[in-house]
Amino acid sequence: MILEKKLFLALSFLVLFSPSIYGQIFDFSKPDPYKKIFVETDDFGLSYLKELEESLEKIESDTLKFEVLNDLAYYWHTRNLSTALEFTEKGLALTLEKNNSLWNGRFQITQAAILLRQEKLDEAEAVLKEAEAKVTESDLSFLNTQLGYVYERRGQLGRAADFALETLRLGEKLNNNKAIGIAYSDLSNLFWKQEKYEEGLEYGLKSLSFFEERNVVDLDYDFTLYVVGNNYLKLKQYNKAMEYYTRSIEIGERYGFYNNLSDVYISLVDLYAFLNEFESAEEAGKNAIKYAYLLDNAFMLMRSYLSVGELQIQNKNYPAAITNIKKSIEVATPSFGDGFFLSKAYNSLGEAYAKNAQYQEAYKAFSEYDSLNKIVFTAEADQRISQLETEFNVAQKENTIQLQETRLLQQQTSQNLISLIAGLLFLILLVLFVSFSNNRKKNKLLRKQNKEKEFLLKEIHHRVKNNLEVVSSLLALQTAQIKDPNVVSAMKESQNRVYSMSIIHQRLYQNDHLSSIEMKDYFLNLGNHILDSFGEEERIKINYKMPELHLDVDTAVPLGLIVNELLTNSLKYAFPNKQAGEITIDLDKKSANELQLLVKDNGIGQTEGEPVKGTGFGKTLIDLLTRQLDGTMQVIYTSGTQYLFNFKSHRFP
Repeated sequence: MILEKKLFLALSFLVLFSPSIYGQIFDFSKPDPYKKIFVETDDFGLSYLKELEESLEKIESDTLKFEVLNDLAYYWHTRNLSTALEFTEKGLALTLEKNNSLWNGRFQITQAAILLRQEKLDEAEAVLKEAEAKVTESDLSFLNTQLGYVYERRGQLGRAADFALETLRLGEKLNNNKAIGIAYSDLSNLFWKQEKYEEGLEYGLKSLSFFEERNVVDLDYDFTLYVVGNNYLKLKQYNKAMEYYTRSIEIGERYGFYNNLSDVYISLVDLYAFLNEFESAEEAGKNAIKYAYLLDNAFMLMRSYLSVGELQIQNKNYPAAITNIKKSIEVATPSFGDGFFLSKAYNSLGEAYAKNAQYQEAYKAFSEYDSLNKIVFTAEADQRISQLETEFNVAQKENTIQLQETRLLQQQTSQNLISLIAGLLFLILLVLFVSFSNNRKKNKLLRKQNKEKEFLLKEIHHRVKNNLEVVSSLLALQTAQIKDPNVVSAMKESQNRVYSMSIIHQRLYQNDHLSSIEMKDYFLNLGNHILDSFGEEERIKINYKMPELHLDVDTAVPLGLIVNELLTNSLKYAFPNKQAGEITIDLDKKSANELQLLVKDNGIGQTEGEPVKGTGFGKTLIDLLTRQLDGTMQVIYTSGTQYLFNFKSHRFP
């Protein structure tokens, strides 16, 4: 069937694009003059929308006028959303004037299809809910398809799958191959988003088989070719992906399906990039943007700029990539509904920033990506889609069994009612007895559980500490193989950072307090370790002018890393030429919700504005950790160097 369809398409294009032959859409000499486009025929050219519009004045029947006007509105949404909405509003006004509730509901479905592509998801859902009460059962498959798109764009993939399966059930009930094909197409796309490409390909090919039985090429068939191509692309079957993308472009250009064309060219950017054909990839990106602008669709435009930005990352043109991906996010606006593609944008932006050495901006972008990704790719959505697939397949096989079980249940109802009453009486007595017994055992059980939890927490901290020591040992082994003194220094600093965190977990499992760390003892241990790692125990002295102070783990770890960086910096730069010196650490709480940290040395000091020595990574890390604790840092350049930190809105254990 597929090979026959390919031949059919090839011959159709040769014939239909010749200037002398086009299909006839209207014959007003017949009682039913409208040969329904994409239903009864696809034998027409690119100007079919103009022909539909010109026919409206010649149509006398209200029902036929509604049908043509609705087709005009719906297929304009593949070229320009604003124009499509104008025709839809004409149809809504006309059906209200003629008091035709059925066609008013059908125009509302078309209106929702346009609104959701204008990022007005809530409005689209409300319109579809209103239309549901007006239309017939034969219209519900199309309505459910649009509702599925609303939830898909919101990132609720499980709910989107629910509506796709409802469309499938309606299609099978009404023997509607187009509805069945659309349902399988939507499931294929949802599996692709869930990274289940084998399942996505299976459903996509199944969808095409139902479309091809209709022997009509239309918008949904075109979109399914694109979806199948996407699954082939992810499965690295590049020739197959190119075959389906090419077929989709041919249909899109023939009928002016700008939305599908933009979609395909976005995917072609990725395909050409995989094939290392970067000039072709750039051209595809330009085409994606061109069709998105023609369509006046922010969703397509956002994805087009994103695809161009991702291509520029591969070409190592990171500034240009950052510009295009930021433009993609700006196009999306804060009300952008599709968390799936927005999360991809922030992930790619973070990658571009990181490779351009803009680490602070990269951190922010990856944080946004993590937030969006957790919303879209939930275990619940993944489980729901798999569950729905299983439910549907099993349900078809269990209809007969279910009917038999229903009859048996009816026969057993009266017997079960008597047994239930007796059982309830017994259960009440049993609950009273169990409740009385549980009250006596409750305190003993709680004490046992507390001891078990305390043991588990200590064991966890012990294992974390051991794992961090393994990391530190691996760094030490690697350092021993390195000759470059700068690299050795960087590796040693990394060891100290790991050690500063491992001490915290060691203190947690050794002490009675599982939720807090005593900071003076912690800094003493950390300082001795750093002096030992630099071999400066005799030359440098560290003073700990601070009271005993307990802090929670979330505060102790960043403070430990800050102090580690400052001690390391002093030992490297403050005391040159084997000069002896002192370093002072003072940590105290100034009020009920304020913490102050002072780290100073009596070394050679530095002048304000002096360039940062070393790589600057330590200063960046200190700045990030200070902001993490909602703090401020002040550097004093007198009598050595002093770093003064104030952390507000802090809760002490």
